[in-house]
Amino acid sequence: MQSFISETLDDILQTTKSFQNVVFVLPSQRAKVFVKQTFKDKISVGFLPEMLNIEQFIQQVSGVQKADNIQLLFHFYTIYKSVEKNPDSFDTFSSWALTVLQDFNEIDQHLINPTDIFIYLRDIERLRKWSVKGTFKETELIKDHYSFLEKLSIYYSAFYQFLIDENIGYQGLMYREAFKKIDTFLNKNEDKKIFFIGFNALNKAEELLFQKVLENGNSEIYWDIDETFFNSTHQAGKFIRKYKKEWKYFENKKLKSLGNTFLAPKKIEVIGAAKNNTQIKYIGEILEKNTNFKNTALVLADETLLPITLNSLPKNIEAINITMGYPLKDIPTTNLLFSIFQLFISQEKLQKKSVNQFYYKDIIRFFKHQSIYGLIASVDAFTSEIAKENQTFINENRLAKFLENQTREVENVVLNLFKPFDNVINFIDRVLDLINLLKEEVDALEKEYLFRFYTVFTQLKTLQNEFQYFTDLKILSQFFKQLIASESLSFQGEPLKGLQLMGMLETRVLDFENIILASANEGVLPASSQQNSFIPFDVKIEFGLPTYREKDAIFSYHFFRLLQRAKNIFILYNTEHDVFGSGEKSRFVTQLEMMRTDIVQKIVSPKVLAQKVKLKEISKNNLVFDRLRELAHNGFSPSSLTNYLYNPMAFYKQKILRIKEFDDVEETVAYNTLGTVVHETLDELYKPFIGKFLTVDAISKMEKITKDLVVKHFKIHFKNGDLRTGKNRLIFEVANRFVVNFLAQEKKLLKDQNNQLKIIATEENLSAKIEIEGIDFPVKIHGNVDRVDELNGEIRIIDYKSGMVKSSELKVLNFAELREREQYKAIQVLLYAFLYTKSKKYNSSKNLKGGIFSFKNLNQEFLAINFSSNYRSPDTTITPEKLDQFLEEIKGYIREIYNPAIDFIEPADLKY
Repeated sequence: MQSFISETLDDILQTTKSFQNVVFVLPSQRAKVFVKQTFKDKISVGFLPEMLNIEQFIQQVSGVQKADNIQLLFHFYTIYKSVEKNPDSFDTFSSWALTVLQDFNEIDQHLINPTDIFIYLRDIERLRKWSVKGTFKETELIKDHYSFLEKLSIYYSAFYQFLIDENIGYQGLMYREAFKKIDTFLNKNEDKKIFFIGFNALNKAEELLFQKVLENGNSEIYWDIDETFFNSTHQAGKFIRKYKKEWKYFENKKLKSLGNTFLAPKKIEVIGAAKNNTQIKYIGEILEKNTNFKNTALVLADETLLPITLNSLPKNIEAINITMGYPLKDIPTTNLLFSIFQLFISQEKLQKKSVNQFYYKDIIRFFKHQSIYGLIASVDAFTSEIAKENQTFINENRLAKFLENQTREVENVVLNLFKPFDNVINFIDRVLDLINLLKEEVDALEKEYLFRFYTVFTQLKTLQNEFQYFTDLKILSQFFKQLIASESLSFQGEPLKGLQLMGMLETRVLDFENIILASANEGVLPASSQQNSFIPFDVKIEFGLPTYREKDAIFSYHFFRLLQRAKNIFILYNTEHDVFGSGEKSRFVTQLEMMRTDIVQKIVSPKVLAQKVKLKEISKNNLVFDRLRELAHNGFSPSSLTNYLYNPMAFYKQKILRIKEFDDVEETVAYNTLGTVVHETLDELYKPFIGKFLTVDAISKMEKITKDLVVKHFKIHFKNGDLRTGKNRLIFEVANRFVVNFLAQEKKLLKDQNNQLKIIATEENLSAKIEIEGIDFPVKIHGNVDRVDELNGEIRIIDYKSGMVKSSELKVLNFAELREREQYKAIQVLLYAFLYTKSKKYNSSKNLKGGIFSFKNLNQEFLAINFSSNYRSPDTTITPEKLDQFLEEIKGYIREIYNPAIDFIEPADLKY
């Protein structure tokens, strides 16, 4: 394969022997490297020509230095403030200013008379609001919009003049100035011969500049296009056909470098893959089959795929050259910097600035970032302590105590970050100090990350010192986010070795035998037609500014030019309709399929291996039985027994391995905390009345102290928690309402029907030992009964539940079906009834009932265990015979736990 560069140099070498006064102008920086290498292969000795990319050439002609986007934005705000009486704040300004700068750039690149276009825009808006009937009503928003559009001309003129005075500018300004100065430049450099190589779509300024240079006499232009596209109406040849037709230079000159390789035999595969990950993994498989990557390019139409691509390349790739930036937003250090901003943003939002306290999640996020976690040894102990003490907010003193065991440098730098925010410069200095500290402990790649951010923050500090536009941390944070979204970390590598990994625009002028193109989807190739501009589409058409139609033609050219000389081509696209793509292959791929008959089409998907899910099983060895004997001695609670019935694996973890739930900061009151508070409040209210009959007056006294008791128990169980606002306030009111409603029901019970209610016990721990056939030691069962009372001569065993319980859950028709029907609440209540009869002098002449008060279902009052299927005549009495039958079932469950032949097995149909 002979590349375009090689063909062009062969042609130039026929007529040009000395390159001392020759300039090559190329579309990209990368093209220069390949041209130099090809030159070395073709000439043994001699001077190389001067090589410039188009930006460098324009800079030479214009004499204006290019300013970066951040610098331009600050200068633009200076001009904006000098024009406006009531200027927007810097953060509001920066949200629209970048779009305005882009419009200024386009206007200048295409040499549009700025006065004409801005007057045209103004007149359109005036016509739109004009009405014969005079009924059009202008809102303040519409007035602001009209006013803004009318001022664009003023902004432009003032900003342009300012940049000229400073001799800096954006790209468009450089083009406009270059056009003004081209004649002077050519006169000074009349002995220079200029070659323009590999261009396609030119803006108006480039068109006129190139023509001026070519008409000067000794310069040449080499286009890279195939006859297939030039000699047809194909979109890829749109611009070059236009220049051939319109340029005076081509009246008596032929078009250089017209190729005819596109229709030559090629191996082309068009591959549909589900999701971007599948695309990249399949590309890895393609690359694994290669042995030599010298002439291979992997082109990412969607450059956001770079991070996952780098993590998916096969091991046989030893060298890789990347010509695209790694997005700063994807770098781990970015999250660390965002976490520092978030510390103070949350502090202000949660109104903790005056006391300099920080939200615990922000603290944990900062200290658990990999960079800080590796620097400070005791982070886990610190976060566990926060959870144990339930500290939602952490002050500077607490942090100082945590950091006192670190080295002096670490302690000073990290603690300094948490000092009260005073000004932006001080904050940036703190961040720079942290970056300096971190750079000592990291590998080479992370050093690159840190250095990139060091330069960013140094630049922000310089700009803040000069302009003072960041009035607070929020504005700095928003600007930093905008900056990170558009900036990238450039890679440096050996450009002529190994696999070439690049974006679509970087392929200009370059040719490869093997091409792998990823994400060839509609909406990516070409990009979507959405325009980010204040200039409407019809105005752009009127003034000859590029629209999405021109951009489509540019993408079309790049796509088909890339394939012209290649021999092995793999084009991949995402088949899925999701946020990462349309699921439709690019129109260019469809055109390619219509132009050629030798394309192989494939759909690939990951291999799905059907794996039989093996349920977890734990056999019972001697160590397990030692623990089970210990459990038999200490006792099973009703909840631990029902836990076994629901999930034996959970029982094993909690009771055999003694694994506890992870402690976390309880920022919002947990449901079990709510239940505990309600239980303990009722216990404290009823305890003074044990052994006494309740009266209406007694309950009225209880109602007066209810709220204080709820507060008291929340303070005990919700340490350091704030119950004054938000969700916690609502949960507090719910807990209080539960208790108040329950007392109201009790009062109604005593008042309405002259009932006699005697409190026998509250929160009493009951236990009993049972002998079980097959187990050579007694097994203890124990439990805390929420309340035992006597209502009109009947004993009631009561369990409080803060959740919803329905009467159907307590209907027991067959003891053998308790487990199958998952009647765990009924099992618990019956166990409490059994414990009461065994551990107390129970008078069997009195009826015994067991049941639940459900605080979410209090209108149903006491929900008793019911042994009857006939709803008209319920059977709620718990007799000794029923308890004996029930106990036989319980013994069966316990026998199962102690049976060495029955493993702890994970249930296959767990609901949760």
